[in-house]
Amino acid sequence: MPYVVTGRCDKCKYTDCVEVCPVDAFHEGPDQLYINPDVCIDCNACVAECPVEAIFEESDVPERYREYIEINAERSADLPEITEKKNPLPTARTLEEILKEEEG
Repeated sequence: MPYVVTGRCDKCKYTDCVEVCPVDAFHEGPDQLYINPDVCIDCNACVAECPVEAIFEESDVPERYREYIEINAERSADLPEITEKKNPLPTARTLEEILKEEEG
C-alpha cells in the first residue's frame, strides 16, 4: 500500500523525506507535501525522515487524517515533483507541538 502525507505536514513542509524517495513520488504544494500513490513503491524510506511523523502507510493512517488518502492522490496529480530538500516553512511546528494540538 502506498504511503500518505497527513495534515501534520500542513504549514510545516519539512522536506527531509524527498531526498530518500527512490522514485520521486513527492509533490509540493504551497503548505505541505503529497505522495503520488501511483508512483510510491511502498519502500518506507520516507517515514523515518519526517520529523513530525506525518507519513503513514495507507492502511495505518489515523482516523483523523483518513481524508488525506484521497487528498494525496488528487493534489499530487496537479502539483510539481520535489526531489531536493528545502527549508521548512516559517510556520513549521515540532512534533511535540503537533501532538499537543491533537490532544487538545
